[in-house]
Amino acid sequence: MLRSELVRCCRNCVFAAGNRLPAHNSGGRMQLRSSMTLRPMASSKSACVPAVAQPSRRSILVTGVGNGINALRAQQHNIRWQSRLASPVAAAIQEAVIADDAAVAVSSSSSSSGNGVAAAAGFSRELPKNFDPAAREQDIYKWWEESGFFAPDPNATGPNFTIPMPPPNVTGKLHMGHAMFVTLQDVMARYARMAGKKTLWLPGTDHAGIATQNVVEKQLEADGSSRAQLGREAFEARVWQWKEEYGGFITNQLRRLGACCDWSRERFTLDQGLSEAVAEAFVRLADQGLVYRGAYMVNWSPRLGTAVSDLEVEYSEEPGYLYYFRYPLADSDSGEYLPVATTRPETILGDTAVAVNPNDERYKAFVGRKVTVPMSGGRTIPVIADEYVDMEFGTGALKITPGHDPNDYEIGKRVGLETINIMNKDGSLNAAAGAYAGLDRFVARDKLWKDMEAAGLVIKKENYTTRVPRSQRGGEVVEPLVSEQWFVKMEPLAAPALAAVAKGDIKIMPERFEKIYNMWLENIKDWCVSRQLWWGHRIPVWYVHDSQAAADAAEEGRSDRYVVARNANEAAEKATSQWGDGLVLVQEPDVLDTWFSSGLWPFSTLGWPNEHAQDLKTFYPTQVLETGHDILFFWVARMIMMGLALTGQSPFHTVYLHGLVRDDKGRKMSKSLGNVIDPLEVVGKYGTDALRFTVATGTTAGQDLNLSLDRVNSNRNFTNKLWNAGKFILFQLDSVTDAEWQQLAAADFSSSSNSSWRDLSLSDRWIVSSLHQLIDQVTECQERYDFNEAGQALYSWAWGEFADWYVEASKARLYSANFSSISSCEDPDAGGAAISTDPSGAAVTRAVLVYVFDRLLRLVHPFMPYITEELWQALPHQGSTLMQARWPAHAADAVDSSALTHFDSLKELVRGVRNARTEYGLEQARKVTAFSSCGG
Repeated sequence: MLRSELVRCCRNCVFAAGNRLPAHNSGGRMQLRSSMTLRPMASSKSACVPAVAQPSRRSILVTGVGNGINALRAQQHNIRWQSRLASPVAAAIQEAVIADDAAVAVSSSSSSSGNGVAAAAGFSRELPKNFDPAAREQDIYKWWEESGFFAPDPNATGPNFTIPMPPPNVTGKLHMGHAMFVTLQDVMARYARMAGKKTLWLPGTDHAGIATQNVVEKQLEADGSSRAQLGREAFEARVWQWKEEYGGFITNQLRRLGACCDWSRERFTLDQGLSEAVAEAFVRLADQGLVYRGAYMVNWSPRLGTAVSDLEVEYSEEPGYLYYFRYPLADSDSGEYLPVATTRPETILGDTAVAVNPNDERYKAFVGRKVTVPMSGGRTIPVIADEYVDMEFGTGALKITPGHDPNDYEIGKRVGLETINIMNKDGSLNAAAGAYAGLDRFVARDKLWKDMEAAGLVIKKENYTTRVPRSQRGGEVVEPLVSEQWFVKMEPLAAPALAAVAKGDIKIMPERFEKIYNMWLENIKDWCVSRQLWWGHRIPVWYVHDSQAAADAAEEGRSDRYVVARNANEAAEKATSQWGDGLVLVQEPDVLDTWFSSGLWPFSTLGWPNEHAQDLKTFYPTQVLETGHDILFFWVARMIMMGLALTGQSPFHTVYLHGLVRDDKGRKMSKSLGNVIDPLEVVGKYGTDALRFTVATGTTAGQDLNLSLDRVNSNRNFTNKLWNAGKFILFQLDSVTDAEWQQLAAADFSSSSNSSWRDLSLSDRWIVSSLHQLIDQVTECQERYDFNEAGQALYSWAWGEFADWYVEASKARLYSANFSSISSCEDPDAGGAAISTDPSGAAVTRAVLVYVFDRLLRLVHPFMPYITEELWQALPHQGSTLMQARWPAHAADAVDSSALTHFDSLKELVRGVRNARTEYGLEQARKVTAFSSCGG
C-alpha cells in the first residue's frame, strides 16, 4: 500500500495510510500503521503518549512519535485531548479534523449589523443566494461613473499612468475584438489606480470617414436621394445628425464591459480641438517639406469613389481564369506573335509594352521589335527586356500596363514607358478604351475576350486561382490606377521611429513584432493621405485663382497655385502676401485619411498643439499603447512617427499587442461561417466578469485566443466560488458588534511584528503567508503585463488554498472546541448547534478571514470588477469603492516559511488519507478508526 500522510477522507473519518490494510474487528475499528515521519514544527520535545482507542465506539485514532503530538480521539463533532497539546502540528491536525466534520449552513441572506454599508447602487450586506449580473452590473457601473471614480486621482502619489483607448469607429457594433482590448486595458487601468498611480484611461471614437459616409449614403439611397442631390454642406449636416443619434451606441456597449475610462474626457476625432490639431499637424509637415501633391498609383474603390490605403486592401484567393492570347508582331507578314497570359484582359487596352526576361532564350529575338495591341485600332508598343519577368509564370512574356498595375507602374517609371489610364473613377472604361468606352470593367472584360476570339487572337482560357484585392470597407474589387493625390513623405518620419525602438525608448510586446515593425518602416512608401469623401477633415489647402470665373472653370476648383494654412483667414493672408490682392481661394475638396487624425491621438486628445494644456503637461507622454497586432502599421507606427515629428517625444514607452479572438476551433469569426460570438450575448448568459476573466487569461501577448464558451462557463463557476466564500464569511459576522465590525475593517496582518500575529494558529499563519506570496506573484505579473499568469495564479489560489483548505480549517475555531483546554463542544447528536467555546480564537479567525478575503478581492478586482465590488461592499472595509482601495503591498515579514512548510506537510497527509480511503473503497458515510505512526 502507498505511503501517505494524514488527511480527511470524508465527513466522518480521518485516517492515515499504512503499509497494509488490517481486517475490521467487531467493534467497527480499523487500524492503519504508517512509517511516515513529520519534521518538527516547534521547539517542544515532549514525547507522544500513545492513545488508547476504545473498541466499543467508532473513533479516529492517531498515534505518532515526534514533536509532542499526543493521542487524539474524536467522535464526529466531539473532540477531546487526552493530554496537553505541545505543538502547532497537533493544533493543525485538530483544525483539519474539526474542519472536516463542521457543518456550515450559510443562509441565503445574512443579517446586517455594524455601521453603514454604501447604499448607493443597491449595495447591501444582505446578499442573495447567487450574484445576478443582469440585475447588478449596470447599477454598479452607473454608480462608479456618476461618482467620478474613473477620473485621475489628483492626490495620487505614484507616477502617472496614461493609456489612450484605440478609438472604435463611431459606426461600430461591439465585437470580441472590442471585448479583448477593453478587458486588457481595463485590467491595466484598475491595477494602476489601485497601485497609487495617477491613472488616466482616455476614451473616444473615430469618425470613420469611409464607413460613416457609406452608412448615411445607404440611408439616402433608401430614401430615394443621394449626397450629390443634397450637396456637401447639407450632406455633412445629415452625417452629424446621424452621429448624434447613433454615435453613442458603441461607447455604451463598452460601458457594459466595465470600461473604467474617464468618460468626462471623451474625445471624437472630428471635435473642434482635434480638428485644429489635424490642421496644425498638416501645416507643420508641409512646412518641413514633407507634403506634396502628385500623380501616383493608388488603390481606387469605384463604389466608394475614393482612394484607399494599401493597408485597407485585403487580398483573397478566389477562382478565376488565366487568359492566354496572341500579341502579333507589328513588322511580321508571317503571323508571328508573342504568347502572353493575363488575369485581367480588359487592361490590354492600356498596355504600353510587353516584357520578357533577358535570359529567356525563347524571346531574345523579339526584344526591340514592336507588337500590335489587340482591339486597339492598330496601336503598337515595344517588346522590352526586364529581369523582373518570371520566366516560369504563364508564357514567360508579360504585358506591361503602368496605369493599372503597381508592379507595372514601377517598371514603367524605371524604363520611361507611357502611362495610359483606361478607367473612369466609377469603374467604367473611358475614351482611351476606344470601342469599349462606357462599359463596366467586368462587362468590358467579357466583350473584349469574345471579340479577340472572333479575331483569332485567343489561345486558351484555363481555371486559375487569383489573388483579388478588395476594399476592407466596401468589399468590392479595388482598381489600381494612377491618380492625383496628396502624399506625405515617409522616409524622414520613419528613421526616428526605427531609432526609438532600436534604442529601447519604445518596447514592443511581444518582442518578435519588432522585426515586423522594422521591416515595414525600412521599406515604407509615401503615404497617400487624401480621400475623395465629404465626411472627414477637409485638407487644409487653398487653391489660388485670379477671379471667380477662373475658379469656377477649374476642375474641382484646383490650380497650380495653393497655400497650406490652418484656416481660411490664414490662407487668405498667405495668398495675399505671396500673390497680392483680389484673389479667389477654393479649399481642396478631398478629406484626410482617417488614420491621419488617429495618428495624433495620444497627444491631440490631451490638448496639443496647446503646449500649456494642463492634461498635455501632466499626462504626455503616455505610458502604454494596447491594441491588436493587426493594426501595428495602420495606427501604431504612424502614432510613433507623428509623435516624434510633432512633439519631439515618443508618444508611449510600451506597445502591448494582443491577438485576434477566434472560435474554439481556431477559425476566424465570420458571418459566412456562422461562428460569430456576440459579446453582449455572452455577458447576458454568463456575466461580464466571466467573459473578462476568460479573455484576459486565455492567451498571452500577441497570441490569438480560441474562445471556448466552456471556459467562460468554468470562469462563471469561479465567480460562484468567490460568492459562496463571501457569503460564508458574512455568515460568521452575523452577530458581531459594531465595534468588532470596525475592527475587522481595519484588520492588518501584513507584518509578523504586529501584535495581531500573536494569536494566530498554524492555519492562520499559513494562509496569511501564502496570501502575501500570491500578492508578490500577481503584482510582478501585473507589472510585466502577464495577465494570463496572474489570472491563473488567482484562480488556483482562491479555489485551492483559500476555499478548499483555509475556509475548511477556519471552521475548527469558528464552530468547535477550545483546543487549549480539555473541554468539548456541544454534541451535535444531542440536537444542539456547533458553536465556538473559544470566543477570542473565533474572533481572530474572523479577522483573518476578512483580511485575507479583502486582499483577494483586491487582487481579483481588475479582472472581475463587478462581483468583487459587490462582495467588498458587503464585508467590513475602509473606503468608498474597491476600485480605489490600495493595492496590497509587498510584505516580506508577513511570510512565515515555517508555517508554510508545516501546513503543506499536513496537506500532504490529508491527501494521502483520502487516497487510501478511496483505494480501499470505504463508504463515505462509514465511520472508521485510523492510526498513523509517524517515525520511530
